[in-house]
Amino acid sequence: MRLRTAFLSLSVAAGLAFTPMIAAAQTTLVMVEEQGCVWCARWNEQIAPIYPKTQAGQAAPLRRVDINDEKPADLHFARSLHYTPTFVLMVDGKEISRIEGYPGEDFFWGVLEKMLSDADLMPDPAKS
Repeated sequence: MRLRTAFLSLSVAAGLAFTPMIAAAQTTLVMVEEQGCVWCARWNEQIAPIYPKTQAGQAAPLRRVDINDEKPADLHFARSLHYTPTFVLMVDGKEISRIEGYPGEDFFWGVLEKMLSDADLMPDPAKS
């Protein structure tokens, strides 16, 4: 009987050790786009296929929003959206930072990694 009680206690303790005590913040990268946007199409060609496979894509999964649609109720933007594409880093539905426009791969990755690093969502390689 003692052995079974001890085993049950260990099982419960082990289960609690692997249960998160605090829910993790939901982080997303919202891409605000529109039909016919040349720069959106370029991003879709150059970045979209690899984005979910990257460390940044894992840290902030992509969510797409059309600029002409009603804004989703669960997203709170710091200011109006005027340009496509606009990439908005959101934590728990609140804007942390944004990139307006898409001038190319190098700029996008560098700025996105800086945004994630500044929000403590991804390690900064310069600080390693």
